Amino acid sequence: MFQSMSRKGTCLDNAIMENFFSILKREMYYGKNFHSYDELKTAIDRYLYYYNYQRIKEKLDWQSPVMYRLNANNRS
Repeated sequence: MFQSMSRKGTCLDNAIMENFFSILKREMYYGKNFHSYDELKTAIDRYLYYYNYQRIKEKLDWQSPVMYRLNANNRS
């Protein structure tokens, strides 16, 4: 996994993804040993499911991203 590097003077174009990778590494990667690519890929897949369907955020009214989007669609 590599972080992208934007050109000088355009640091904000990757801010959202840089923040996500920081959260992913902090919550799922650091402190763990992965012995194969498949093991790492499975862990990332599980984390992505958790992040989108189970992990609640204060900014989203204490809902997961998927629930927030579903509720937003129902309000429209």
